[in-house]
Amino acid sequence: MPNTADKQPDDYDSPWKEVIERYFPAFMEFFFPEAWADIDWSRPYEFLDKELREVVREAEITTRFVDKLVKVWRRSGDEVWVLVHVEVQSQVEEGFPKRMYVYNYRLFDRYERQVASLAVLGDPDPRWRPDQFGYDLWGCRPSLQFPTVKLRDLAADWAALEASTNPFASVVMAHLKTQDTPRKPKERLAWKLQIVRGLYERGYTRQDILELFRVIDWMMTLPPQLDRAFHHSLQQYEEEKAMPYVTSIERNAIEEGRQQGIRQSIISALLVRFERVPDGVKAALAFVTDEEALLQLHSAALRAASVEEFQQTLPTT
Repeated sequence: MPNTADKQPDDYDSPWKEVIERYFPAFMEFFFPEAWADIDWSRPYEFLDKELREVVREAEITTRFVDKLVKVWRRSGDEVWVLVHVEVQSQVEEGFPKRMYVYNYRLFDRYERQVASLAVLGDPDPRWRPDQFGYDLWGCRPSLQFPTVKLRDLAADWAALEASTNPFASVVMAHLKTQDTPRKPKERLAWKLQIVRGLYERGYTRQDILELFRVIDWMMTLPPQLDRAFHHSLQQYEEEKAMPYVTSIERNAIEEGRQQGIRQSIISALLVRFERVPDGVKAALAFVTDEEALLQLHSAALRAASVEEFQQTLPTT
């Protein structure tokens, strides 16, 4: 599948979903350090995707792929359910504060656990800063205030992002520069090289470099010719550093991993909307190896009125 920055919208949701699951403690430390300091990281945390899907379905709210529900333990010993809601849409959504409020009270009502609703706002509009929802009727004032981090604000201290060893500094830089270069492929190429080279200079392990490279490569798509130029430049850089991490074999593995991530996003979309994914659908998706075709199927999964309607869009084998 060629990288096609000119043909399709940039994909933020899938890379964010994957990197949060891979580096959740680092996510909390980077964006919500006060909460991070209160969590007992010596105890295991647990992603509760099924539980969140049930709440979303009951609330009849259209979910985002990067809504995450995580069970953690406080240092005090209390069990806490943390709703991490990462908003990466490209436009302002008027109903977003209400959705945060509904998620919060439904989770509290269902599980009788305190819920911390946290939002990272990845949209490009500097004026949109929702952090509360509520109303006042005859002296009755239900409300929710929730902490937010605006990614666009972090661009003001770019040097701090470049100096940080937290993996989410690189993810934020990739996100912001992807937003800034939708029709500027050469400028995006230059930024992508700079951000990826930074991975080698932060003292990360080989595995972390590969993981973060895959996320950045997924997010910062380039036209085929510039994509080849990028990998040629990266190969030269690796040779200079004597760190041949992204070899041709690993590149193929990364491509396969990216395709698998899209397949999983399709399955997740169908599960959220229809609560089931027939084995035949999973088998058919496994045969689709063209990334653009997978992205089109992902869109079809979001639009289809039923699983059966989605199945009609699948290629026959």
